[in-house]
Amino acid sequence: MEQWAYYLCLFLALLLPLLLLKLNSKRGGVRLPPGPWRLPVIGSLHHLAGNPLVHRVMADLARRLDAPLMYLKLGEVPVVVATSPEAAREIMRTHDVVFATRPWSPTVKIMNADGQGLIFARYGVLWRQLRKICILELLSARRVQSFRHIREDEVARLLAEENHRKSFELMEYAIQQHKQQRSAASSNGDVEEGGEDLVDTLLRIRKEGGLDVPLTMGMIKAVILDLFGAGSETSATTLQWAMSELMRHPNVMHKAQAEVRNNLQGKHKVTEDDLANLKYLRLVIKETMRLHPAAPLLLPREAMEPCKILGYDIPKGTTVLVNAWAIGRDPKHWDDPEEFKPERFESGMVDLKGTNFEYIPFGAGRRMCPGMTFAQASMEIVLASLLYHFNWELPSGVKPDGLDMTEEMGLTVRRKNDLYLHVVVHVPLI
Repeated sequence: MEQWAYYLCLFLALLLPLLLLKLNSKRGGVRLPPGPWRLPVIGSLHHLAGNPLVHRVMADLARRLDAPLMYLKLGEVPVVVATSPEAAREIMRTHDVVFATRPWSPTVKIMNADGQGLIFARYGVLWRQLRKICILELLSARRVQSFRHIREDEVARLLAEENHRKSFELMEYAIQQHKQQRSAASSNGDVEEGGEDLVDTLLRIRKEGGLDVPLTMGMIKAVILDLFGAGSETSATTLQWAMSELMRHPNVMHKAQAEVRNNLQGKHKVTEDDLANLKYLRLVIKETMRLHPAAPLLLPREAMEPCKILGYDIPKGTTVLVNAWAIGRDPKHWDDPEEFKPERFESGMVDLKGTNFEYIPFGAGRRMCPGMTFAQASMEIVLASLLYHFNWELPSGVKPDGLDMTEEMGLTVRRKNDLYLHVVVHVPLI
């Protein structure tokens, strides 16, 4: 019996180096980023189980491993997570073109109309064409400014008073109705000069042709859903967090409200002309997006070819996530990172444009959100109007430091429970 045990131990001792050699040869000497221990088949999924707030779990894993770049295996899908500005800079600037595409999956195909929209389009001719249309025709500073009266009217209406297939059907109906109304207005001579809206612009570009990839109705619907879905959901989430933080910090609320009311004395509503003077309001929104980025992991990227990041090998086909939530709370780059302090942005040294990688709520590089200007304008006028027209109070018995700030994962990371406030009219809407 003892002799049998001896030979078994000897066999295992000889086998183990061979297994390790085999494993290393399969990896081809690849030096992957560090990551938590994995199980067969499911890989690293067990580390994420039980907590839907994946950005928090990933940040905690990276902290415990001291890994600004972390490797996970989600089933059979290799994933690398960046949790430092340095790693984010290498991914979104140094090697931006390598990570300029989106990973493809059946879910993306269903949710994004076979990749015909801008957000999940694979890197290539179609994506470049759609981005050019969005930047030059739909979301340029001039175009955003041309929609100012629509935003002002929608905010006034706001203050005064389910699924993907249905969304696509509704968009089809809306576009057809839009075409019929424009056709009728044109025949009657009622079309306003310079009154072209987003749908008009896309229909005009489709009619003019001359594109590398013909613009189909499916693409038009997908782009509109991208703009309205991504834009409205993220802006609404950010505004809800902004109001939550203002209610938790009465001194910040008082300062922001005083700025708005001092600049708008005697006016019956906020207009976009007023926003230029509301500097502290913009700081409040910036600080909100630092603590509560609507898309905490931004949108996934995929390595189109092998690459090295921070000295580690990233194989082709690896999905890459940038944890903007963790980066925005990194104590190496932010003083009192868990505190809500709009004043930290007063120096103007950190902006939203993807040049400061410690602060990237809109991403950076080629796949940076093209709707940043539109989102800023929308959020500023809504928040300014809420602070100008109304006084806000927490429900009886709720203290500012006791306000529930629990997160919930959805299309964005929003409040789990709705924010209920008492409201008193300060400046009546006329």
